[in-house]
Amino acid sequence: MQQAPLPPDVTWSTPPLLKARRQAQLTSGLVATVVFLTAIAPLATDMYVPAFPQVAGDLSSTATQVQLTLTTFFVGMALGQLIGGPVSDQRGRRIPLLAALLAMTAASIVCALAPTIAVMTVARLVQGFAGGWAMVIGRAIIVDLATGVRLVRVLNVIAAVGGIAPIVGPLLGGLILQLSHWRVSFWLVAVLGLAMTFAALVAVPESLPHERRHAGGLRNFLAAGRIVLGNREYVGYLVVAGAAMGALFAYVATSAFVLQTMNGLSPIAYSIDFAANAVGMTAAALIAARLAGRVSTRKLILTGQIAALAAGIAMLAGALWLGTPLLLALVCFFVLMSAQGLMIPNGGALASAAVPEHPGTGSALQGFVQWVAAGTIAPIAGLGGATTAVPMATLMTGGAIASMVGLLVAVRATRAVGYRVVAALD
Repeated sequence: MQQAPLPPDVTWSTPPLLKARRQAQLTSGLVATVVFLTAIAPLATDMYVPAFPQVAGDLSSTATQVQLTLTTFFVGMALGQLIGGPVSDQRGRRIPLLAALLAMTAASIVCALAPTIAVMTVARLVQGFAGGWAMVIGRAIIVDLATGVRLVRVLNVIAAVGGIAPIVGPLLGGLILQLSHWRVSFWLVAVLGLAMTFAALVAVPESLPHERRHAGGLRNFLAAGRIVLGNREYVGYLVVAGAAMGALFAYVATSAFVLQTMNGLSPIAYSIDFAANAVGMTAAALIAARLAGRVSTRKLILTGQIAALAAGIAMLAGALWLGTPLLLALVCFFVLMSAQGLMIPNGGALASAAVPEHPGTGSALQGFVQWVAAGTIAPIAGLGGATTAVPMATLMTGGAIASMVGLLVAVRATRAVGYRVVAALD
């Protein structure tokens, strides 16, 4: 992959670390491996969700206890990303990544063999923690090796191709339930974990030389966190992507009730619609990758925010006054999901570019905020139960507005300090 040229009217300084970045190469195999890593969360979640009733019966547990295994997975994902990024800033990328993948594989095996819901809950926490650790390191490796327009383009391609997992996950989970037992889904995740480990061994080099590593310890982690969070530009883009993630999971948590329970859509039809919406998000991310360097990244984000806001307002109006008609819900969900393909990867890319001195910590905080948003918003969106879509539509609208506020903060911060490396992306 060739470094894309910068626009002629943009000037920016070249940090000393760019020379070190060229010591490892951003190959297609490396990008493919990182895409593989991004499939951890949707595969470990979407294949499992259709089996909730069977899990409750087999493990003699309640629906609430089974739902808790999903919540603990999200908590683990958030904590794994928060801790894994700074540790990789200290220890390097390759060894912590391999350790995380092996831990995730072991936790998946425990899930497959779990005799009680308590064992399942703990194993899901560990699975999420190790998976989040691996995901944040994968993202940090990309930030190590790519800059400017190239960074935006690669992260959008990763998001787009990684969007296949949410399409395949529910369909694969349903197929497993038809042909076999719910435990098979965890055995499949374990096999994929081993495949990811092998891919990392072959294709992932050490992208962080010793001279660029930061000293470890809680004090240094907190110091790096203060530096990163003290960057208003970074915080603005952090809000852009985090708020968009919250809106996305408001949809994920409640769309089945809206489309099936309230509108009578069959499970098969719902799975097809879910897949179609994931296709929309993937297509939007691919278009953004194609336009990187030719169209302002901020304009792409703003386009997605406007679309998401329109979908949220239309959905809220429909929920309040029209009884949430099926056609309106289908259109709003598709627009919302497609908009995320413009907002989340681009917001994450600009956030990473704003703190190039701390890529691991920056990526860790991104992952932490996004998965905390997912774990927090999902149960709130479900407060309406199967009778109203008002909480979900309110969160969709609020997420779009919060994302817009984040973009405004980032733009003002950039204007205050003048153009830097991130200017190449805008």
